[in-house]
Amino acid sequence: MEQVFSYNHLHAFTQDVFIKIGCTPDQASLATTVLLSADLRGIDSHGVARLSGYIRLWEAGRINTKPDIRIVHETLSTAVVDGDSGLGLVVAPFAMQVAIDKAKQAGTGWVSVRHSNHFGIAGYHAMMALQQDMIGMAMTNASPLVAPTFATERMLGTNPIAVAIPAATQPPFVADFATTTAANGKLEILQRKQQEAPLGWIQDKDGVPSSNPNELKNGGALLPLGGDREHGSHKGYCLGAIVDIFSAVLSGANYGPWAPPFVSFLPLPADPVGKGLGHFFGAMRVDAFRPADEFKTHMDTWIGRFRNATPAEGQEKVLIPGDPEREMEAARRKEGIPLLEPVVKDLESIAMKFKIDF
Repeated sequence: MEQVFSYNHLHAFTQDVFIKIGCTPDQASLATTVLLSADLRGIDSHGVARLSGYIRLWEAGRINTKPDIRIVHETLSTAVVDGDSGLGLVVAPFAMQVAIDKAKQAGTGWVSVRHSNHFGIAGYHAMMALQQDMIGMAMTNASPLVAPTFATERMLGTNPIAVAIPAATQPPFVADFATTTAANGKLEILQRKQQEAPLGWIQDKDGVPSSNPNELKNGGALLPLGGDREHGSHKGYCLGAIVDIFSAVLSGANYGPWAPPFVSFLPLPADPVGKGLGHFFGAMRVDAFRPADEFKTHMDTWIGRFRNATPAEGQEKVLIPGDPEREMEAARRKEGIPLLEPVVKDLESIAMKFKIDF
């Protein structure tokens, strides 16, 4: 069962919740916008379904709602930002703006972040660069739920990568994907729907492929993109490792199995190697390479040609990265955002906790 809510309704409610836990109105509004961008774009696993998780982290003292977000090291084109345990939904836009500002001066800007928390969907932050005729990049490490190829131990997060590239008359190219076959949030959705997971998503504690979406609770692990060695999981493992190193080893955050878990009931690693979660952002001014209008015209040509590639039998059309999310956002802004019953019950519980009308 699903219920449909308007974007404005969910925004007002979620903003009130963030204010209740101590965020300033401006930061509450920003955090809400970032969070709901996932619901709008059809990435339901990272939207309001995660709100209760943030609250539990705050209750556990792991989120600072009055953070002193600051640059702790920088050069003309690079910086390290310390998020002071703030909401990643607030820390990440700050850091991405630093990257954009540096790109305005130096042509490119690169920012690594430490001492942060879960930052929502990577695509939101990468897309911030589009308005400046820049290419944006965003990535983050995450709770260690992923076993490297040939391993049973959980060492990496789902570690997403997002790249946003402007065009002229065509919609922008926006790739936003986990470096695992499926993100953990997809398993959570299957759990709520009481459905099985496709083989190649997860393995049990002994490394045997499984279709049980609850396998992580039994000591199992998510699998890198590809699922197994024969289907290229070593490449997904490499991608996840690159994100982990750029986001955390480079910034001074916790990496690999030391990354703090998103769920509050799991203890933090007893021997941390850094501070909080890490992110990495990049902004590249298109005109640092060639005239922006010229580049964007060629991006239109690129997008148009790929969109018109001959579809395989049984397929309607070839998609460009960002197409499904853009179409979903247009529909959900008009028709509302559907929420599964367990998510609605979660939000109702939050409303009761903070005495907010839902």
